[in-house]
Amino acid sequence: MIFHIQLANAIYARAFRLLYGWRFRAFGRGTSVVFPAGIESPGNIGLGEGVYVGYRSYLAAVPHTSATQCLLEIGDGCSIGRFNHIYATQRVVLGKHVLTANGVYISDNVHGYRDVTVPILQQPIRQNGVVEIGEGSWIGHNACILGVRIGRHCVVGANAVVTHDMPDFSVAVGAPATIIRRYDPDTRIWRTTYPDGGFKQQPSVSPYA
Repeated sequence: MIFHIQLANAIYARAFRLLYGWRFRAFGRGTSVVFPAGIESPGNIGLGEGVYVGYRSYLAAVPHTSATQCLLEIGDGCSIGRFNHIYATQRVVLGKHVLTANGVYISDNVHGYRDVTVPILQQPIRQNGVVEIGEGSWIGHNACILGVRIGRHCVVGANAVVTHDMPDFSVAVGAPATIIRRYDPDTRIWRTTYPDGGFKQQPSVSPYA
């Protein structure tokens, strides 16, 4: 059964490349898109080399907020899990070798809700901050990344909602997410932190402790 699924995915990914790859801003060598839930404005979407986009994921780059430029860029070697939803209205960029688990949501926009006399459905999309996810980072199951910059080699825990920037080499969990651990280049170990990212007195020797 697993072999049959893998074979079907491989055949579909090759057919997708032949039929639709030319429509993308970039579609790198060895890149596979498997049974997507949807692709909006592929001309604004760049996929690097060796990118994998998992089953029923949704990619979009549409300037609903009237941005002069709109870009969704996924760097070389990224692996996007199943049922991801990545939506750019201005700029969302994933660096090289970013890994996302299933059900991840990433966007640089938010639906307006301020006017209580108008249904939210009828209020305009509002531009949020630019999204950048640094090289080698890992985004956990069902996490939400909302208009923030995440540094290199970061870990975002399952079900986290990230609404503030994260520095390089940090671990964040919770909703809203807070930093609980960062790599200390002076001691070369991962140390537990206060919510503001400052190191606690006692270091921990393992990032999984």
